[in-house]
Amino acid sequence: MKLFDRDTCEEILITITRNRTRSLLTAFGVFWGIFMLVSLIGGGKGLEESMQKQFEGFAQNSAFVVAQQTSEAYKGFRKGRWWSLNLKDVDRVKRVPGTDVVTPSFAQWGKNAIYGDKKYNCSVKGLYPDYEYIEHQDMRYGRFINDVDIREARKVCVIGKRVYEALFKKDEDPCGKFIQVDGIYYRIIGLNVSEGNMNIQGPASESVTLPYTTMQQAYNVGTDVHVVCFTVKEGVRVTDVQPDVEAVVKEAHLISPTDKQAIMMLNAEAIFSMVDNLMKGIRILMWMVGLGTLLAGAIGVSNIMMVTVKERTTEIGIRRAIGAKPKDILQQILSESIVLTSIAGMSGISFAVFVLHILETAANDPGRIETHYQVSFAMAIGTCLLLAALGLLAGLAPAYRAMAIKPIEAIRDE
Repeated sequence: MKLFDRDTCEEILITITRNRTRSLLTAFGVFWGIFMLVSLIGGGKGLEESMQKQFEGFAQNSAFVVAQQTSEAYKGFRKGRWWSLNLKDVDRVKRVPGTDVVTPSFAQWGKNAIYGDKKYNCSVKGLYPDYEYIEHQDMRYGRFINDVDIREARKVCVIGKRVYEALFKKDEDPCGKFIQVDGIYYRIIGLNVSEGNMNIQGPASESVTLPYTTMQQAYNVGTDVHVVCFTVKEGVRVTDVQPDVEAVVKEAHLISPTDKQAIMMLNAEAIFSMVDNLMKGIRILMWMVGLGTLLAGAIGVSNIMMVTVKERTTEIGIRRAIGAKPKDILQQILSESIVLTSIAGMSGISFAVFVLHILETAANDPGRIETHYQVSFAMAIGTCLLLAALGLLAGLAPAYRAMAIKPIEAIRDE
């Protein structure tokens, strides 16, 4: 007897459609279970991509030092003293074992960038070229600040995406043009289109970036630094060097070693680790919910097949009496279970893919897909194999019960 010859297929169809309401309700359990599993996996992937884009281009092994108000009196200085970081602190942090790139950042907010009759409210940042190692600069036009710009204090700038959109026409190359900020004209040397939501001193998309030395002269900031940014060497953790960095800075500025408030240390490495752990937890939860719902549907199929076997006791007994082998009965029941589970499951997968496609379209800009709410081909194949396995398992108990029916007892019961 072939597994799915014409007679077998007709018999399976007749059995499933004999009680359509029961079959539909049973199939819905599997349909909903596989729909939940695939939707959660695809949605989780999109969520993970979306969160990764928030931190895109940012160095995972970085940290940032910011001066805060002191909370303890120390060496004649009263509690609540304000103090500032300076360029010497950059050199001090560089000497801490384990640190790699160390660079300062200075910013001013509430400035207007003016080009022609257009203006945009932005922030102005003063940076060094090695800030590229802290936050990647995605340049669409031109270049980022270089060492010559720093050495000669050139009046040049790099503008962010939002500044560009407000001041220039679409697809217009801004390089070589001049914008005015606080009465000073700066020649544009590059367009930075980075848009990650993790940023230091305001988003890059809304900033005008100057060479640090130019910022010193334009705003008379002297050697003041708002933030000291640094990365650590490969194999070194930020948490390992953080106490040493705090210690050298506190010592230089006469701050109590036990003062927990005077220095704010933003550890990007810890943030990335926390996000990774969060995503792992979300993935585990999605699999638990999806597989649990799917298993509940498979158990429903098994229960209904048990009821079907009981209703067909006489039919199975007569089959056995006219020569049907136990394996034929086993094959028939398993086939019915697999077909019912597969039809419901494939419908669930198709509907989940359709919903994910709608979600992907809604979550992205028209014509530009950046976040993918999809399941991989390997995952789809694995889901199909899981369906077949569940259909087989759901039919095992009813099939063995059918095999145990003895022809004489079945006819006697009738």
